[in-house]
Amino acid sequence: MEQSKRKFPSRVGKKLRTQFGAGILVIVPIIITILILVWFFGYIDNIAQPVAKSLLGRTIPGLGFALTVVLIYLTGVVATSVIGKRLVGYIESLLARVPLFRYLYTSIKQIMVSFTTSGETKFLQVVLVEFPKKGMRALGFVTSESRVESGEKLLTVFIPTSPNPTSGYLEIVRENDIIRTNISIDDALKMVLSAGKVSLKEITDRLGAEN
Repeated sequence: MEQSKRKFPSRVGKKLRTQFGAGILVIVPIIITILILVWFFGYIDNIAQPVAKSLLGRTIPGLGFALTVVLIYLTGVVATSVIGKRLVGYIESLLARVPLFRYLYTSIKQIMVSFTTSGETKFLQVVLVEFPKKGMRALGFVTSESRVESGEKLLTVFIPTSPNPTSGYLEIVRENDIIRTNISIDDALKMVLSAGKVSLKEITDRLGAEN
């Protein structure tokens, strides 16, 4: 009975820590996103309000927000049109000539495309890769698959760093050297972002079966 009473606070504490950690995973990205948007809205507002005051004789509340929404929408309209795609391609080719900006822009765009869009660049599957050395396993995302002349399948796997999944390592591995899973991309990213605090039972099950 006494042993049961001792375990109760421990279970409650563990549950509270898990729930608190899950809350942080939800709240922190939202707060960061809001702060960035508020800064951007304020920046646009500081430019637009003096113009509005000189033309209309008064400032317009929320002008920065409205202009930002319109700007993003119009950019999307232009970028998805035939002429817009050519224009964006031309601008990107010009930016590619700037050494430092070229690497930053290209890297950031490729990462965002991989995480947000569907298509060839989207992560195909979550796998376990032997990394960084034999006997250790890391969570990886398959980005492409191909076959060599011998018929052997090779996979390009992105291994994210934790807790920042936008950086990591790119490995080309044989299909026989990876463990495929049914874990969703979202669940795997939660595990990476939480530095393993949000664990996935399938991973432990698969590694246990392997031993």
